[in-house]
Amino acid sequence: MLTKNAPFKTTESVYAGHDLGFTFYESGVNYRIWSPPAQKAWLEIYADPGGAKKLSEYKMTRAAADTWLVKLPLSIIGKYYRLRLQFSNYEIDFVDPWARAVGTDSEYGYIIDPGEIYPPSWTTDQKVELNNPVDAVIYELHVKDFSISPESGMRHKGKYNAFTERHTVNKEGMLTGLAHLKELGITHVHLLPVFDFASVNDRDAADYNWGYDPLYYMVPEGSYSSNPANESRIYEFKKMVKTLHSYGIGVVMDVVYNHTYHTQNSPFQKLYPDYFYRFTEDGKFANASGCGNELATEKPMLRKFIIDSLLYWSREYHIDGFRFDLMAAIDRKTLLLAEEKLRQQNPSVLLYGEPWSALNPQLYRHQQIQKGDQKGTGIGVFNDNFRNALKGDNDGTGRGFIQGKIGLEQQIDENIIAGLGLQERRLAGFTVQPAESINYVEAHDNLTLWDKLARSCPGADEDLRKKMQKLAMVILLTSQGVPFLLAGTEFLRTKFGDKNSFNSGPEINALKWKRKTTFYDHFNYVKGLINLRSHHPAFRMKTAEQIKANIKFINSPLATVGYGIYNYANGDAWEKIHVLLNPSREWKQFYLAEERTWAIVVDDKQAGAEPIRFFQANEVVVPPVTAMVLYSADMVTGY
Repeated sequence: MLTKNAPFKTTESVYAGHDLGFTFYESGVNYRIWSPPAQKAWLEIYADPGGAKKLSEYKMTRAAADTWLVKLPLSIIGKYYRLRLQFSNYEIDFVDPWARAVGTDSEYGYIIDPGEIYPPSWTTDQKVELNNPVDAVIYELHVKDFSISPESGMRHKGKYNAFTERHTVNKEGMLTGLAHLKELGITHVHLLPVFDFASVNDRDAADYNWGYDPLYYMVPEGSYSSNPANESRIYEFKKMVKTLHSYGIGVVMDVVYNHTYHTQNSPFQKLYPDYFYRFTEDGKFANASGCGNELATEKPMLRKFIIDSLLYWSREYHIDGFRFDLMAAIDRKTLLLAEEKLRQQNPSVLLYGEPWSALNPQLYRHQQIQKGDQKGTGIGVFNDNFRNALKGDNDGTGRGFIQGKIGLEQQIDENIIAGLGLQERRLAGFTVQPAESINYVEAHDNLTLWDKLARSCPGADEDLRKKMQKLAMVILLTSQGVPFLLAGTEFLRTKFGDKNSFNSGPEINALKWKRKTTFYDHFNYVKGLINLRSHHPAFRMKTAEQIKANIKFINSPLATVGYGIYNYANGDAWEKIHVLLNPSREWKQFYLAEERTWAIVVDDKQAGAEPIRFFQANEVVVPPVTAMVLYSADMVTGY
């Protein structure tokens, strides 16, 4: 094994072809790999995924642009392999980073053509089309969390196949799983890493990790499949995607191109020592990820690898979007090229990421996309201004707007319009289009919102905390931009106060489907808000110009926020809409645009697109810790 950095000088040799790894033809198989410093290369063939029986080895020849190439017979298909390279003072064998299939625990590569492995009707599968990213409602989800609970009603617990079970229920008969997602009304599931990661044992069903530990970027994770030794992971991943698509639900992949799980023992470092990573001035591995290394995404062949892998997932697995982990550690040029290439392949692709890194990357500031640098790129960023203004800090006792903290009204205004800025208040925004703001109040990291409310409001009873969470959901789902929900928030998800549950296991992380029964009123409330958003384009304006022309903030009582959406905005059926937000513990009186008949569609108990009740006045009183949405009903046919 490689134990220290080899003294190779980096090269600008670039192989531009699209046949790295295995290429399959009717007459045979080619295998090509790029490794400029290697002096000799062999491909070793094995009969089994554990390498117990070596069948043969093939010597490779040096080819164009510092690649190594070998032509192979069709008989090797279905076998396993490792690449062996000889350098000046050692030899090493491993699975190359361009692998597209591996065996159990990724110890050996698997020689199979993924393009020949797919479920029935895969060739007619269609990605989810979006007119604009603001039409999406994203639901962040871990594969194992989805189904592993004994209450889930799903047979394939913790597996890709759980997403193909079309009608499952909990013990009380409430819909779970795929049927629940459709009932809720979300448009996209954002799956925590589903590429092959290193931190779990493929054969241990109890082993758990979020998966931000990349090993083989072009291979589906094996622990979520029925048999990690063979092509099951490829077939079952595609079947999952196809089934979600059949329900009109897109699939976003969480991708981690900022670091690898291993450093000295990573496939990249073995292929070409020191080329694929960044280093500090004193020669140590740089660590913008906080995980021990940072990938040198600006290097031409790593940039090529990233683009190739993104396009591969989009093309081969019909993935609808990508979320970039610690995006500020990935150089701007690579991200912009990825956006360009992916959008050529799929105009509806969703692209967004974290506009930060754990530590400062070895990049100049102009090479990074931090919050505000995404303007006009077609890439969205997580709006932590939105999150912090709503709930306060992530894990402590700090409070935000929904807990009644005074003085945050201007920040809420700014976030309602997707961070575009308020010219009349001389506030410069960080976006130029609403799709650039990924609005969220909780994610897999940190406390869930329900746990955060318990910590920050220890004196509040359950009913009051439910009202706070409802208030957060109204703001999230009626604001301009792209709403992002943590799975289970619709039934007040808890992780029992665990603020970093990356390896805490299913008992902490699993979606607890009994809570849908317990908090069915809250589920219906969130479902109603999603329905309201999906049926009323006024909440999904596509341009900054539309938002600035049609949204006006009103003079509202102290510590509250109120605004109107006017002029049948974005082709909406409602001429005037008011959204009134009262986080205080007192009733508050809001003055409306004019005296007329108004229909309330959201109050403290119900939410949806249908009227709850009507009234005629130019003012309305909003209960404590409540959001109210109403529209001018006398201008709508039938009212």
